[in-house]
Amino acid sequence: MKLIVGLGNPGAQYARHRHNIGFMAVDRIAESHGFGPWRSRFQGQTSEGHLGGEKVLLLKPQTYMNDSGRSVGEAMRFLKVPLADLIVLHDEIDLAPAKLKVKTGGGHAGHNGLRSLHAHVGDAYHRVRLGVGHPGHKDAVPGYVLHDFPKADREGWVEDLLRGLEDAAPALGTLDWTTFQNKVALRLNPPRAGKPAPEAAPKAKAPEPPPEDSRSPLQKLADRFR
Repeated sequence: MKLIVGLGNPGAQYARHRHNIGFMAVDRIAESHGFGPWRSRFQGQTSEGHLGGEKVLLLKPQTYMNDSGRSVGEAMRFLKVPLADLIVLHDEIDLAPAKLKVKTGGGHAGHNGLRSLHAHVGDAYHRVRLGVGHPGHKDAVPGYVLHDFPKADREGWVEDLLRGLEDAAPALGTLDWTTFQNKVALRLNPPRAGKPAPEAAPKAKAPEPPPEDSRSPLQKLADRFR
């Protein structure tokens, strides 16, 4: 079984925050891939289904971002999920909006949700880093991530990114990161429509044969001396 965790904060007041893009992502995956209803388990909300032929549990911790690891750790221990089968989707201020990168292991870069996961389960899990951009100064980060996406972003690149995650989600079940990233990229940067093939130049007409000369030899000779 794969455990796919979206990070965020519970409550309607946080639903559109940049910090909640992990929640948005797993909600979209559940909706588009026929997962079961959400129910309360492991200090979170869970939904079961399949991706790429693999059994998957989606989890949205309800312990608030800074204590996400408590919910994830409880689910992992009960279900006996190894770190190699844990995938976490989270906001990433160090990536430009709509950029996506996959990383396995490493530090938490100051992200409080990842910091909590490190403390409760370790760091050797897979992360899907969803770029939300940076406010420009570190002191502005808390207010930036705990603020709604502007409407233009929600209806623009955020929606495109979520649709890309819908398309690519089956590859999460098999940990096929190349296919996963390619499918997201295809949704965000669709190929340009090919230019119409130029019309073929009309073929040149073959020269018409000269008219047949019906003069007699005597007339031809006479005509030469006229």
